[in-house]
Amino acid sequence: MTANGWFQIGLYLLVIALVTKPMGVFMARVFNREKTFLDPIFRPIEKLVYRLTGIDEKREMRWTEYAIAMLLFSGVSMALLYVIERTQKWLPFNPQKFANVDPALAFGTAASFTTNTNWQAYSGESTMSYFTQMAGLAYHNFASAAVGIVLAIVVIRGIARKETDKLGNFWVDSTRCLLWVLLPICIVGSLVFVSQGVVQNLKPYTTVQLIEPQTVQVTGTDGKTSTQTVTQQVIAQGPVASQEVIKEFGTNGGGFFGANSAHPFENPTPFSNFFQLVLIFAIPSGLTYTLGRMTGSQRHGWAVWAAMAFLFLAGVTTAYWAEAKGNPLLAGTDQRASALQSGGNMEGKEVRFGIANSTLFATVTTDASCGAVNSMHDSYTPLGGMVPLINIMLGEVVFGGVGAGLYGIFVFVVLAVFIAGLMVGRTPEYLGKKIESYDVKMAMLAVLILTFTILIFSAVSVVKPYGTSSISNPGPHGLSQILYTYVSSTGNNGSAFGGLNANTMWYNTTTAVAQLLGRFFMIIPVLAIAGSLAKKKTVPESAGTFPVTGGLFSGLLVSTILIVGALTFFPALSLGPILEHLLMNAGKVF
Repeated sequence: MTANGWFQIGLYLLVIALVTKPMGVFMARVFNREKTFLDPIFRPIEKLVYRLTGIDEKREMRWTEYAIAMLLFSGVSMALLYVIERTQKWLPFNPQKFANVDPALAFGTAASFTTNTNWQAYSGESTMSYFTQMAGLAYHNFASAAVGIVLAIVVIRGIARKETDKLGNFWVDSTRCLLWVLLPICIVGSLVFVSQGVVQNLKPYTTVQLIEPQTVQVTGTDGKTSTQTVTQQVIAQGPVASQEVIKEFGTNGGGFFGANSAHPFENPTPFSNFFQLVLIFAIPSGLTYTLGRMTGSQRHGWAVWAAMAFLFLAGVTTAYWAEAKGNPLLAGTDQRASALQSGGNMEGKEVRFGIANSTLFATVTTDASCGAVNSMHDSYTPLGGMVPLINIMLGEVVFGGVGAGLYGIFVFVVLAVFIAGLMVGRTPEYLGKKIESYDVKMAMLAVLILTFTILIFSAVSVVKPYGTSSISNPGPHGLSQILYTYVSSTGNNGSAFGGLNANTMWYNTTTAVAQLLGRFFMIIPVLAIAGSLAKKKTVPESAGTFPVTGGLFSGLLVSTILIVGALTFFPALSLGPILEHLLMNAGKVF
């Protein structure tokens, strides 16, 4: 670990803290229908959209109507993406003449991008046409992000409103989110990425001559190995910059290239790397301020932000320490950072980013259900790789994805307030609303959905040959690969641990099911809680009311997240990364 590395981590958190208020205020104004500086541009477009689609912008919905509209929109969007993938051979903007996507892979990818997971069991540059990338995948990057954000706004309205069953209009909220929040930043951000060297074109791939021909071993269909000399290389390119910004800003994570943000065409410079990191946390962090502003308790919003920041720092510190310490199996090798070497465990990491920015990126992307990566988590040390795993297991509530982080931590807020009420022997209260048995049951249902989905699919995969045949490492590391697959899918993160062949019928199908369960079966209980809170009266604070605005609340919230989230998966972690760490330190490998 170096002073420079800590400075970059500290600078990043400072920038996120500075972005939080302006982003939060702007989103509050957008969804409260208050005047913004973008109204002259987007208000006429918004009116035109409503006129063409027949939407009554003044009509509000109950939580059940809101949920049905969201499910219908997501279902139709998913079907559309599946059709695009299955017919891309005959669609335009396919200069590489890519074939139609296999049915199982197309279904898995459609579910993945619809749920904001963006799990990719393929390499984009060798599978998806430009049309599929732009009209299919990039569209979902916008749409799924908008769905997540407006659902967080519904939760905030449920807390803020009283004695009503109206929570807004899904079509109005999502339209305003797309026009006011996502589109402007994406236009500007695309230009920023282009200025850094991220490619943006519609040209066919370029074939170039290698300066030094390479000799490679090739295994034929008959199983025989032959030696070939490679003299040419195909340079993949395409409309990358325009998709890169929404990939990060919408916490989607699906890369144009298989190497994702480790690819120099997606992430060429230290500044582009830092800019991507800021984009990932911008909306999730801003939503905590929106929460405080719309509920009239700004201190509560900052208390939630503080809990998230503490967990973020704990994660990045652990990952940075583990990777900077190096590999214990390389005893006697100089792994210290110096002017001549990065030091530590550099396997799977880009030299231009080093240990600090690699572990920072890994922590941020798994905190935020983004899934983008600039290093390969499979190559991390056991404890370093355990940090991204735990981040997702916690429910990705450490700032979290766009919207998903806020309504995810809202579940833990309900549980924390309930626990506090039990300790003082009073009916739990949250910002003037009584938390009753129905609310707690819905919160626990959301937690259990994630837990059961992850553990059941992982358990089947580690005992069946169609699951174990895809791993590249036996022993505890192979368990980590399988566990990460379903943790990432159910948590709607989408990052891959690496080393596991997920493009099989079993993994394409089960990860798609896990993604759909993790997205929609969590959203519905959360919306039910929001609808329940909106109907309640506000009760004045009393001497027995547990305050949700200070350090005590932040501490209780962190404790609840760790107890409910982390301890649930402790047995699985003990058999995976923890056991691997102990064996590695004992000099044993598989």
